[in-house]
Amino acid sequence: MLNQSADLDRLFHALADPARRAMVDRLSRGPAPVSELARPLPMSLPSAMQHLGVLEAAGLVRSQKIGRVRTCSIESQALSLAEQWINARRSEWEHRLDRLGDYLKTLDNEGDGDGSGR
Repeated sequence: MLNQSADLDRLFHALADPARRAMVDRLSRGPAPVSELARPLPMSLPSAMQHLGVLEAAGLVRSQKIGRVRTCSIESQALSLAEQWINARRSEWEHRLDRLGDYLKTLDNEGDGDGSGR
């Protein structure tokens, strides 16, 4: 569990930056060379490479160098860890809200017989 927590921390850290999210968004449409990923960003190519390094360390992106061109692609299965964590939280909160709704209905039903005219 501790190792999974560290993986999740790296994943969310990588996705916390808007430039890295833009890169992931672009890569979700297919592989791209580093120069194409860096072009729309307001930063130098070396800075973009550092961001790609963070994405690679988190397991979100892999790159391959062929000749002088480094091409990146997304590792979609890495996003499943974040999806699982988010879905577990969603399920937990939906359950809690359902219980709260049931409790409020119970209170409302009990209040119907008190003569208050609600």
